[in-house]
Amino acid sequence: MESGEFLKGRGAQQNTSNRFLRHVFEMREDFLEFCRLEGEEAESNRTEYITIFPKSIVNKVDSPDVGMGYSMNPYQGCEHGCVYCYARNSHEYWGYNAGLDFERRILVKKSAPELLATKIKHKKWKAQTIVLSGNTDCYQPAEQKFQLTRECLKVFFKYRHPVGLITKNSLLLRDLDILKELNKYGLIGVNISITTLSETTRRQLEPRTASIDKRLRAIEILSENNIPVNAMLAPIIPGINSHEIFSLAKAAADHGALSFGITVVRLNGAIGQIFSDWLQKTMPDRAEKVLHQIQDCHGGSLNDSRFGTRTRGEGKIAQQIHEMAQIARKRYFKDRSFPDLNTGLHQEYKDGQMKLF
Repeated sequence: MESGEFLKGRGAQQNTSNRFLRHVFEMREDFLEFCRLEGEEAESNRTEYITIFPKSIVNKVDSPDVGMGYSMNPYQGCEHGCVYCYARNSHEYWGYNAGLDFERRILVKKSAPELLATKIKHKKWKAQTIVLSGNTDCYQPAEQKFQLTRECLKVFFKYRHPVGLITKNSLLLRDLDILKELNKYGLIGVNISITTLSETTRRQLEPRTASIDKRLRAIEILSENNIPVNAMLAPIIPGINSHEIFSLAKAAADHGALSFGITVVRLNGAIGQIFSDWLQKTMPDRAEKVLHQIQDCHGGSLNDSRFGTRTRGEGKIAQQIHEMAQIARKRYFKDRSFPDLNTGLHQEYKDGQMKLF
């Protein structure tokens, strides 16, 4: 990528430094000019899939802000490229960076189904909802190739274990057959993320995600099959999508969602640099205004790491966001609620015939 060129199809427009590495990789201007004159690519924009071999797959979630006790991620990194994604920083633990590496170097855990089965079959494991995925999207484009999420859903069904899904990709409809079987036993809850109703904004913020129409249609199809759906209207970014709260909530309700949740954007770690750079390139006329409004929600900073406030924000703008959400719930979601999932079946199916002895 030449200096100053906007990289289409990606969210991040740069490779940030990895805070854990001693050395910094830098693309110098003279090298970029040499590549241009030679007609060569300075670097490839193709997605690379890298198999890794974790020892475990289910993670305990200690944060009180995310609404889940356990999560699992068949993939690390995410080709969706959402520029605001809090998960970008996790790529640094693997020796990559939170910018373009996060979108272009996808780590694949091919042993995920087997590791999951081992975990939930353990004699000390008590059934609690495990969420796919708490970090990166389990239905990102890699899922078309590897089908790890589908195989994990088969494991959950085999052992009658409750599972939650979080995604912004309509690819989950491919697995409607398994979702319907899980739902017969109250074992599935789906969270679909809808950040904006504007396709222009969606392509800028989340370049490789499913279109808004496809996501709304996914909510509708799941709801028609009585599969509970929660709409994640998140993150709310002041000056970009904060004016859409009512219209987003109405669209989700009209298509059958039982509830919705919101968070206020926070730009933790390297994401502050990535988002600010992206904002200056995509919306230069309002970049400073947006950044100042985000800072207003976090005590003058782009990030707040305190439990209890980091996803809610503070100040007048954050208060307005939550007041609008409260009104939207009363207006569009009256008498609707998202059900608790069934944890009562797993013990019998985990032990199988062994319980007879």
